[in-house]
Amino acid sequence: MKKMLLFVILPLFLAGCAVQKKAATGNLGHLTNRTMSNISALHDPAQAVSPKPLFKGTEATVAALQINKDGLLKEHVTKVEALLVCVAGEAVYEDEKGRRQALFNGDYIRIEPMVKHWVRGVQDSQLLLIK
Repeated sequence: MKKMLLFVILPLFLAGCAVQKKAATGNLGHLTNRTMSNISALHDPAQAVSPKPLFKGTEATVAALQINKDGLLKEHVTKVEALLVCVAGEAVYEDEKGRRQALFNGDYIRIEPMVKHWVRGVQDSQLLLIK
């Protein structure tokens, strides 16, 4: 009885592993057909502040923003609501309303339209600005 169960269960187990492995490989196969990049490669590390367009869709845009340690993105306004996402490093967002927010890896802040704001790099930082 034990031998018969072993002969029935073992092939099913091995077949299940093969199917799972194939599914996992199949789900990741699309990654081999595209070029991977890092947003830090878009910027000259010698520039204290470096904004670069990253993506422009029909309804939104994304810009990669590098702010080095002690670099300052000068005071400005945006006409539309935006989202600032810290991908790496540490930066501080401040605005004319007195809001001051430290941004670390993974943090984000909503930027109100027509409010003067600025961003300072505490450490070398990579950010995404989504409008």
